[in-house]
Amino acid sequence: MTSRLSASPVIRDQAGTRTGPEWLILALVCACQFMVILDSSIVNVALPSIDRDLGFAPAGLAWVVNGYLLTFAGFMLLGGRAADLFGQRRILTGGLVLFSAASLVAGLATLPEVLVAARVAQGVGAALLAPATLAVINTSFTEGRRRARAFGAWSAAGGVGGMAGAVAGGALTTGLSWRWVFLINVPIGVALIAAAMRALPSTRTARRETLDIVGAVTGTAGLAALIYGIMHSTDHGWTSAPVLVPAVAGLLLLAVFTVVEARFATHPMMPLRLLRIRGVAVGNAMLLLFGGTGIAMWYFTSLFLQNVLGYGALQAGLGQTPAAVMFMVIARSAAALLPRTGVRPLILAGSACFLAGFGWLAQAQSDSGYLVGILGPTLLIATGIGLTFPTLMAATTADVPDRDAGAIGGLAQTAGQAGGSLGLAVLATAATQTAAGGSSPVALAAGYDRVFLIAAGLGLAIAATSLLLPRRRPTTPN
Repeated sequence: MTSRLSASPVIRDQAGTRTGPEWLILALVCACQFMVILDSSIVNVALPSIDRDLGFAPAGLAWVVNGYLLTFAGFMLLGGRAADLFGQRRILTGGLVLFSAASLVAGLATLPEVLVAARVAQGVGAALLAPATLAVINTSFTEGRRRARAFGAWSAAGGVGGMAGAVAGGALTTGLSWRWVFLINVPIGVALIAAAMRALPSTRTARRETLDIVGAVTGTAGLAALIYGIMHSTDHGWTSAPVLVPAVAGLLLLAVFTVVEARFATHPMMPLRLLRIRGVAVGNAMLLLFGGTGIAMWYFTSLFLQNVLGYGALQAGLGQTPAAVMFMVIARSAAALLPRTGVRPLILAGSACFLAGFGWLAQAQSDSGYLVGILGPTLLIATGIGLTFPTLMAATTADVPDRDAGAIGGLAQTAGQAGGSLGLAVLATAATQTAAGGSSPVALAAGYDRVFLIAAGLGLAIAATSLLLPRRRPTTPN
């Protein structure tokens, strides 16, 4: 029987190069994923304090959040391919250096423009880090059960990072200063750089390929422009110029990117041959849908707790903590079950949890109690997320050659981020239209309930899409 991760002192990559201990490699990628996802949410609670100190213009404060999210999503394809071409350790440590340096600048910023620029740089650093962590898992953990456990731990780290943001941001802002929301990343980043230098091999890739510059520019600019347009839909409406102009420009650039990759690029940034692998194509489609369910769960449940039930931001974060713990436990359990059950049963079980949990949550009203109205359904939804997310990531990257591990990691994470951005825009529009402009708890509850019903429908769509996955026999334990 395969031993646990801690039982093996070292592992070797696919070239036979000696690397660090398994536990250190797994701890490294989990900590990087935790930090990257944490930073997408930790700043939210600190925004009022930041505004008071730096004096943002009315429309400028949102870019403390959007600047990070935009470059994070837009540069991940590029970051993933860079990991393939220039080496996982080089790109991961480069991402850590950029992320940590930008965090230092953000924490010391005295002008709004400096803080926004630092957040943009943080997003680029995160876009280098995130796909590199997936590439490390793909090439370091190749045996089925160990690979599944690694994906389970990585998924749990990201989920807990997202949920810990509100609590950590509130505690740091209240106890110290909003600046420590950023400065805390500096010592953590230094420690992770040291761990990466020890754990990951320093071998250079043997490939003599150059970066596909035209593909990098059109793909990155296209994704950024599309997501930029989607971000504005909640404030300006889907048919307004601030939405349509960048969104259409983004789609045109992505069309050019596709043509370049298919016909002109000698060494494409995103090899389209990967999409001929059924698991890759179907898995990324499900990750796109899954992004909307995650937004419905974490973002809109937090709004329900604050705007309908009257919780403070820190209370809302604490109110979602049991669901975060449930997600972490179930994600690790799903990783153990995956080699035995295969992909499809876990996704179908997770989708059933989405349908039941969001259907239950859609019954919540302004007079609903926390235990029955919120806690019960969110625990059920968190179970679905725990079953689905690590399974999707493992399935999407399962049949990919090691030389494309970074590219497919970037594609998978881009699909999830794009799904989240699109899901937020669509669901926010649905909530606003249902509430009909009302700001009372009753009106807002009606809008959020509509969101939860749509999320239940996304769960059904994920289940239906999973039927297109290739059939694989479960792995029988030794």
